[in-house]
Amino acid sequence: MSQKIIDLVTAVVAPAIPEPYELVDIEYEKIGSDYILSVLIDKPGGITVEDTADLTEIISPLLDTIQPDPFPDQYMLEVSSPGLERPLKTKEALKNAVGQYINVSLYKAIDKIKIFQGDLLTFDGETLTIDYLDKTRHKTVEIPYQTVAKARLAVKL
Repeated sequence: MSQKIIDLVTAVVAPAIPEPYELVDIEYEKIGSDYILSVLIDKPGGITVEDTADLTEIISPLLDTIQPDPFPDQYMLEVSSPGLERPLKTKEALKNAVGQYINVSLYKAIDKIKIFQGDLLTFDGETLTIDYLDKTRHKTVEIPYQTVAKARLAVKL
């Protein structure tokens, strides 16, 4: 149900997002008794509160044009930045993240490890190469793209 809503909203909203903004993700979830439609948008250098207000004015009327109304309940629209731990949902997003510190969760463990966190050295569209710390030693792992369940930018502590 919620995936259908996300697909419909993405189809309507994505073409309307002006440059230099980029639609990063859309989430529809119930928090407490409220349904929240989160539209995560970014631009180089990050987005400001004014940006989110301007984008809300673009996005909100578009949602009212979707027929039949896909939302079973009243919801709140939240336009925000994905922040520091931005999801990397596409091959293109991963290519743009080369050189950055990322967190990758896998469907299938590699050497009994299902979550890697480290610097993304390369990504050729098929394989991610990550430099990570195993206790105190730097190691490199090659991860097939199809085994990646989730990837996101991470904050190095």
